Amino acid sequence: MINTEIKKLSSADLSQFIELIGVFEDVFEMKPFPLPDSNYLQSLLDRDDFFVFVSILDGKVVAGLTAYLLRQYYSERPLVYIYDLAVKTHLQRKGIGKSLIASINRYYKEKGIEEVFVQADLADDYALDFYRSTGGRAEDVVHFYYPLAE
Repeated sequence: MINTEIKKLSSADLSQFIELIGVFEDVFEMKPFPLPDSNYLQSLLDRDDFFVFVSILDGKVVAGLTAYLLRQYYSERPLVYIYDLAVKTHLQRKGIGKSLIASINRYYKEKGIEEVFVQADLADDYALDFYRSTGGRAEDVVHFYYPLAE
């Protein structure tokens, strides 16, 4: 197990957010990825419903996740949706992802969040096994999307 520093980014941490996007680009094989304008990325960090957590090793971002707060009308306690989570490929299976999940679950439990959830593709056995190993409970759902850019 590799110990990393886990940090919740603030609006002052744009460069580390950009580093994390680079991790996503590599792990998710999105090359070349056209990075959005830094003013736009800064506006995300400034929001109260968008969160970025990173794992830092030797001063570099090696893993992280992005999450969104979802306010409900069924309950006064919000939900948190993990949108992306990635660990640099050569550091996977060393406990970094698990420590990220444990850290955000502790953080959001203290904030009174009702539930943290994430989706994974049924074909992605590695992701399914990972989330199960972190205590995640699977639900059988079908994800629908409406492509609007076509």
